[in-house]
Amino acid sequence: MKFIKSLYIENRFYYLASAIVVMFILSFVVPWLFFISQIALFALGAFFLLDILILFFVKKGLVAHRETPDKFSNGDENVILVHLENRYNFLIKTIIIDEIPEQFQLRNFKLSKSLKPHELQTFQYKLRPTQRGEYHFGYLNVYVMSFMMLVSKRYKYNNKAMVPTYPAFLQLKKYDLLAISNNLHMYGIKKMRRIGHTMEFEQIKEYVQGDDIRTINWKATAKKNQLMVNQFQDEKSQPVYSVIDKGRVMKMPFNGLSLLDYAINATLIISNVVLKKHDKAGMFTFSKKVENTVVAERRNSQMTLILETLYNVETDFFESDFGRLYADVKTHINQRSLMFLYTNFETLDALHRQLPYLKAIAKNHLLVVVFFKNTELDQLINKKTHIIEEIYDKVIAEKFAFEKRLIVNELKKYGIYSILTTPENLTIDTINKYLEIKARGLI
Repeated sequence: MKFIKSLYIENRFYYLASAIVVMFILSFVVPWLFFISQIALFALGAFFLLDILILFFVKKGLVAHRETPDKFSNGDENVILVHLENRYNFLIKTIIIDEIPEQFQLRNFKLSKSLKPHELQTFQYKLRPTQRGEYHFGYLNVYVMSFMMLVSKRYKYNNKAMVPTYPAFLQLKKYDLLAISNNLHMYGIKKMRRIGHTMEFEQIKEYVQGDDIRTINWKATAKKNQLMVNQFQDEKSQPVYSVIDKGRVMKMPFNGLSLLDYAINATLIISNVVLKKHDKAGMFTFSKKVENTVVAERRNSQMTLILETLYNVETDFFESDFGRLYADVKTHINQRSLMFLYTNFETLDALHRQLPYLKAIAKNHLLVVVFFKNTELDQLINKKTHIIEEIYDKVIAEKFAFEKRLIVNELKKYGIYSILTTPENLTIDTINKYLEIKARGLI
């Protein structure tokens, strides 16, 4: 029974058998074809049995194993490795059909590889998850064929695995070293001109050409009998919070990910940059109530705590309660902090409903409202029009796009900073704004 389940007849066998049937039919018209058809039928049967024999004679002619990462990075390409070892004494062709998680909905996944005798090879493929959670792999199926390719033997490996999908932690490596070396501008992040300097004293050092003469320490100069200057450093240990709106406005999809997931990924990366800059990173989410709170701290386990908290963010996309947000911020956050509020406003009316709460938060904290451009509207605006209906659609799209810019001006009027960005540029623009605020000494 196990033999039958492992045996698969390939298309080549059916093609050759069909050709022999045609030859038998033609032998009614051309009699000498009958003898050739009999020989062909006998040869096909012999090769068929020989192919089965050489494939099934070796009990474990192939060893395969799938290697998965400990966790997936949401929205990134994650590498899956498949190790194959050919234990046959001849060249084999393999077809790999992996039972990948149902979330990907890849129903035609197949890899074809050839292996030389006793060869060990490692193949890879990539998966891009678009939602957080658990991804379950099933069996690893490998179909082996000999050079005759009449039948194949299936090897089925119980290589089941569960891989959790976390926010885009792979991007941390992209910005980690850059944050330490102050080379973030290499990835499109602007290098801000410093306006003045902060009042956090670092040391007194000898004057070198290029130092600001206004920082000369005359008392130290008199003692050393040479020019000495005060050196200052960035203010450190400033609280920076990422506030994520889990309401229905964040359900809009873009390139497979929701705006909520983009905000979660950006929160993870900006928190890492904040900690590298010696500030305190924290976060919380809100919808009908405030949840998933991580108090702003600077400790070794802070990034792990933020990562685990972001992984467990769940929502039903209810209407967000900004009044509840203001009350919670006023109650629990006493120190002036920088707050990145990830939300979305499509119209001025939507902003005006929440503006009193935003103004109240901005009185005690430095608030940056992060919301999103509708990229589909941009495509509609740039599209060439041919009929009147398309002109109407274009005008309406331009109206909505213009209203987004009005929202930026409205927030600026009340001293609230804002970032209007596309989802794919969210991380870069958020880090830009953080570096700008640090350079201007606003916190």
